[in-house]
Amino acid sequence: MTTNNVSDSPAHAYTREMAMIHQVFRRESRLLAELVQEVQPADTARARILAEHWRLYTIGLHTHHTGEDKMLWPAVLPHLDLDAEHVLAMEAQHRELTDGIGEVRVLMDRWQARALAEDRDELAEALRRHHRQLCAHLDEEEREVMPLVSLHVTEEQWRAVGERGLAETPRDRLMIALGAILEDSSPEERREFLTRLPVPARVLWKLLGQRQYRRETRRIRGRRAGE
Repeated sequence: MTTNNVSDSPAHAYTREMAMIHQVFRRESRLLAELVQEVQPADTARARILAEHWRLYTIGLHTHHTGEDKMLWPAVLPHLDLDAEHVLAMEAQHRELTDGIGEVRVLMDRWQARALAEDRDELAEALRRHHRQLCAHLDEEEREVMPLVSLHVTEEQWRAVGERGLAETPRDRLMIALGAILEDSSPEERREFLTRLPVPARVLWKLLGQRQYRRETRRIRGRRAGE
């Protein structure tokens, strides 16, 4: 049986990076519920903006989860005995989250058409359920599975997972994705993450990416952009 030998040691680089990515989904799922709840009845223009943000959020979450299912878990499972149940639980939770996202999608499509108050309220509650379900999943993954990843996944395998996610991100969204990851990071985490990027990417972030991300957050969050 495998044991979590790294649980009492400083966070492994893989664990820190995964936590930064997870924080994006925690934050955005919470904000989506709050922002939808604040939309005034009949404001279909605002509803369309948030519906598009939801669509992009779900694409990012799907890419993240399929990367784990197809590349990360297969790299870990051969090394495990009883601890394999934790990894298998992650796959099952991914399927459950996908089902919940499908339910939200139906409500989102109905709401954005006319932005009725009753549709908004039902949608906001579904988004809150999604946020709670997602956070419970991410908490369990970080607690039970990431120590196993830190023990058994090679640097090459970890890099391949990241490269897959990068390849599936539209080029015009790369700086926005980077900004989302860096937003809630500590200065140390930010420096460490940027150091691992190619020099052209770091230059692009400094010259253009930061402004692009600020514009995007103002468009999505409105008066909440400074929070």
